[in-house]
Amino acid sequence: MAEQGGRIKFFGINGSERADGNGAHAYRFLEAVLAGEGVELEVVNVWDMDLRPCGACGDCNFRSSPCEVDDALPGLIPKLAACDGVIFSAPVHGFGPSPTLPTFIERIGTGHLRFDRVLTNKVGGAFVTGRRYSHVETYNYLLQHLLLNRMILPGAGFPAVLFGDAAGEVLEDTEGMEMLRRMAVRMARLARLLRQHAELGGADLLAEASFSERDR
Repeated sequence: MAEQGGRIKFFGINGSERADGNGAHAYRFLEAVLAGEGVELEVVNVWDMDLRPCGACGDCNFRSSPCEVDDALPGLIPKLAACDGVIFSAPVHGFGPSPTLPTFIERIGTGHLRFDRVLTNKVGGAFVTGRRYSHVETYNYLLQHLLLNRMILPGAGFPAVLFGDAAGEVLEDTEGMEMLRRMAVRMARLARLLRQHAELGGADLLAEASFSERDR
């Protein structure tokens, strides 16, 4: 649960392999927009993480405890549990998301998040960068995983899909960047409303129905 009384905090999960690629430029833009809304943004660069891909054990769906693989993911779970929102991003590579983000999503989703669903009822968002193709397909892939974790996604008009090739080119996509700005502002304001409601002792607006073990 997000810490009450503190500053609202979001995590960005950057699925690009490029340290100064278009995703990094977009996150710097988001950092400024969110700061104007009183929200702190911390970006996790997946390529920098000690992240091991799923192996051949095949026991994910039969375990009653988190994955035993010793990498950076267990240390990230408490941070996600304490934040107010998460933004997934990926560049388009080969008509889909770059390999780093699906690896992250598979390992953290099946191996960790499905046990406690610590992202439930936090606000979520996504954006995609790419040269000219498969933006929407990749964007929908990211949305499905946010929804799988029972997050709240505020509509912001058109999807935040950013067109650009060379590093920084997405900043010239005025319509795409406007959709990214709208998404960030609406996420920030919704997160603030949810925080205020909780701090006033309000009832859980989104109390879950019971789920079976299989539905987790």
